[in-house]
Amino acid sequence: MRWYWVDKFIEFDSGKRARSIKNVSLAEEHLHDHFPGFPVMPGSLMIEGMAQTGGILLGEHFQFRYNVILAKVPKVTFHSWACPGDQIIYTADLQDARVEGGSVTVTAKVGDRLVADAEIVFVHLSSDDPQLSRIDQKNFVFRMNLLDILTVGKVDTGSADSAP
Repeated sequence: MRWYWVDKFIEFDSGKRARSIKNVSLAEEHLHDHFPGFPVMPGSLMIEGMAQTGGILLGEHFQFRYNVILAKVPKVTFHSWACPGDQIIYTADLQDARVEGGSVTVTAKVGDRLVADAEIVFVHLSSDDPQLSRIDQKNFVFRMNLLDILTVGKVDTGSADSAP
């Protein structure tokens, strides 16, 4: 995974729920082409933000012992759009967590307006799996550097006690 589509976590209830923020800004290059004259956050990038929020929730549940990979998105519905200046709140609820993987339901809202909702399924790969070296790891939903986003949420309050 090369890009972060979450700016920070605002709530983290281990094994249950995570809430994160994505600030949509015209400074993001992709918005200049999607769409000219009417910039909106691409749905595929919102799905990635939802997957990153849910993937960290699942990864943390297992103390980050596994590489979390997006397996499928069996259901996603886009209800509205997010434009520059909007703040998207992703809310992921852990539905299933097993050694093999897990699933989440996620909503994306701007204020009270529902922008999208989805079901996302992940699989786990163990770090000692010999097949792991054959996979392009930049596409993993969860990698250790993604924890930086979780750390930003801790810094926000200035208190280690309020950390996720």
